[in-house]
Amino acid sequence: MLTTAVVLLLVVLLALGVPIAFSMAIAGTVGLLVGAGGQHVAGILGEVVYVTVANYVLLTIPMFILMSEFLAVSGVARDLVNASNLWLGRLHGGLAMACITAGALLAAVVGSSSASAATMSRAAFPDMRRLGYNDSFSLGVISIAGTLAILIPPSLVLVIYGVLTEESIGKLLIAGIIPGILTALGYIATIFIMVRRNPALAPRSSSFDLRAALTASRPIWPVVLLMLIVMGTLYSGVATPTEVGAIGALAAMLIPVLQGRLGPAGIVTALRRTVKTTVMIMMIITGAMIFGYFMAFVGATQGVITALSQSALTPWTIMLLVIGIYLVLGMFLDQFAILVLTIPLTYALITKLGFDGIWFGIIVTKTVEIGLVSPPVGLNVFITSSITGVPLRQAFTGVLPFIVTELVVTAILLAFPEISLFLPHLMK
Repeated sequence: MLTTAVVLLLVVLLALGVPIAFSMAIAGTVGLLVGAGGQHVAGILGEVVYVTVANYVLLTIPMFILMSEFLAVSGVARDLVNASNLWLGRLHGGLAMACITAGALLAAVVGSSSASAATMSRAAFPDMRRLGYNDSFSLGVISIAGTLAILIPPSLVLVIYGVLTEESIGKLLIAGIIPGILTALGYIATIFIMVRRNPALAPRSSSFDLRAALTASRPIWPVVLLMLIVMGTLYSGVATPTEVGAIGALAAMLIPVLQGRLGPAGIVTALRRTVKTTVMIMMIITGAMIFGYFMAFVGATQGVITALSQSALTPWTIMLLVIGIYLVLGMFLDQFAILVLTIPLTYALITKLGFDGIWFGIIVTKTVEIGLVSPPVGLNVFITSSITGVPLRQAFTGVLPFIVTELVVTAILLAFPEISLFLPHLMK
């Protein structure tokens, strides 16, 4: 009875527009007050706040955010789009494919999908509209390109998943490389099919100029080098993800400073955005931990795990049900809120059924990725629509074919776990 009342309170708070962090904290605190009493609640709340702010692993989050903000402020994204376009521009729909390529490269140094989508909107959309690309198609391409940052390392979602499950964050990040590349190739294949079926979506290809392509590639080589350093350091295990994030943030600042593209004002802007985003994520984690304490106190988590594990359902049926729940949640909730609300329950259930925790992290990340572009609350689509001024309905229409691609790629990753686990198994 108490559990039902607290869950209903959480739903009401969310429906009233209370931020997810405060909704979870309020509902969890009320439940603990009723069930455990005020004295115990005071101790629990103090412990939750301390554990959240004192967790060394969580330092990875602001470091990766800071790295992405330095690169976003310095205008690296436009260089990536321009260089990719000059290499792929001869193809029909080449600029759209260049957006996917640039999004994949940007994802390798930007851990935030929303930041990537915003950056790509400003860098790519003006040129796409000028060249005659269909607005709906352009918004679909840019929105979906931004989602690559949630899977290709460094991924904040995978970092938080590792914190919540105590799986190796290094292995989780490396596990996202091959699925990320497979996803990007799926997007490019989708663009190829769409422009073949409807040539009006994109202009005809332009001639290829090797000299111009090589010249445009010069400004981006330091970023590619940074990407290789980050991935190489993670893969070799010579530094922890937190240390890699700190090194990457320092390098992401020095590269544009030495190029004369980042001054004091830009550094301050990057720091301010980093603080704002980090505080938001930390508040969500804190609120979710309070709610999680309540769920553990009433035994709800263990009860669900026991009921499902003892049911007549097969492990794969349960897995598909869990994926379906994540796909629905992704349509309405923030990606970080989904993780901290559900992972303590689903991870314990799935691993008890014999599935690999690293592989499950990639699958969960894919479902969250789909949620970022799914109506009615696809965050990436809202971001690209607001920045470009294209109506939201057109933006969602443009992204629908890519959602189909996402579902196909997710099915492939489910059928062949080794795609995700191949690199982690080779790590030291």
